[in-house]
Amino acid sequence: MRLHGKIALVTGSDSGIGRAIALTFAREGAGVVVHYYSDLAGALDTAERVRGHGSRAEVLQADLSDPYNARDLYQRTVELMGRVDVLVNSAGTGPRVHDSLEVPIEEFLRVINVDLTSPWVLCQAAANDMARRGNGVIINITSVHEVAPLVGGAPYHAAKGGLRNLTKSLALELASRGLRINNIAPGMVATPMTADALSDPVRALEATARIPMRRAADPQEIANVALFLASDDASYVTGHTFFADGGLLQIISVG
Repeated sequence: MRLHGKIALVTGSDSGIGRAIALTFAREGAGVVVHYYSDLAGALDTAERVRGHGSRAEVLQADLSDPYNARDLYQRTVELMGRVDVLVNSAGTGPRVHDSLEVPIEEFLRVINVDLTSPWVLCQAAANDMARRGNGVIINITSVHEVAPLVGGAPYHAAKGGLRNLTKSLALELASRGLRINNIAPGMVATPMTADALSDPVRALEATARIPMRRAADPQEIANVALFLASDDASYVTGHTFFADGGLLQIISVG
């Protein structure tokens, strides 16, 4: 029960990594606000599983492509739960156009808003709120692509790289106020976003061939890192990115 009595807001917890984190936190005693954009059924399922662990769950919807909705999401969470002890920015999206030179401005801004601007708004809201109490934890889910971009994902890679440096910058300002903030940068994870690639044996082999562990991560493996960072076990850890990538970056040159 490493998070007994804590309140967590986990964005994008209707599925994938966010769901695994929400359920892991609940198992460890935290009440959870389950955020979703369009998958209400998924969010309700996550909430039911949270309650199955004996923890409180509330469900809130917000379209994070509009950063003002992010601010409202935090305010509604505090109104429902009284406070937030742990914020996890897990919601994310990628570009629908995979030729970077063809990405429309509106599409670039949509990805930046969901993956960087709204997390910044939530970080700002949470940090101001937590600082008044002198404690709190923020965890941002980035990607190995924060340091190792690939062809065709310029908006996503720009957002994740920005979130990495945002975390580092905030860590310097928040440490003296009793707050910790870190990133988790997953490699390939078996989520709905990668289901098409991993469901086809040939494509799955191609996708995992460069990963030293030769497989995608299970979302629970990312949630385990989040639990460590959210708990007092990481009480002296802030401003870092924790790569959970099966060794991928060991074979990629990062300049």
